[in-house]
Amino acid sequence: MNLEELYNTHKNLVFNLALSYVHNVQDAEEITQDVFVSIHFSMHTFKAESKFTTWMYRITINKSLDFIKARQRKKRFAFITSLFYEDSSELKHDHRDFDHPGVILENKEATARIFHFIDQLPPNQKTVLILNKIEQKSINEIAEILNMSYKAIESLLQRAKTNLAIKLKSNEGYE
Repeated sequence: MNLEELYNTHKNLVFNLALSYVHNVQDAEEITQDVFVSIHFSMHTFKAESKFTTWMYRITINKSLDFIKARQRKKRFAFITSLFYEDSSELKHDHRDFDHPGVILENKEATARIFHFIDQLPPNQKTVLILNKIEQKSINEIAEILNMSYKAIESLLQRAKTNLAIKLKSNEGYE
């Protein structure tokens, strides 16, 4: 299968997973492109010890987490250099709105609130929660994707759910 066929077959899977991390269509598209460039240049390293989609999930997760880290570094640097434009009182760096297609308008705020707290989870808990609850992957599938034991994934998922519930409960007045 050539790169174009791979892209056409798997672009939605990669895009949706990336979107679960970054909550912005343009950023998810950028990550999707990065994933397929990475696949193109590292296809020779793929060992058929796992399914191709498992390997692609790993690449997408890593690219998504790297993108978030890079964005956070940029935000910290921008905050240090200046908060406002020189010629106005407008903020230079405003928080992005949650932008996920398919979310019903009246549920958009609630969904954004939940993702706000999911984003605060440690990366491994966030990844397991996204794969299980959003990507609908079983614990066995997640264990294979992350190359971890079933018990480790089960434990991470339980901690993620507990931590998310605590964050939601302690911030019920969050706007």
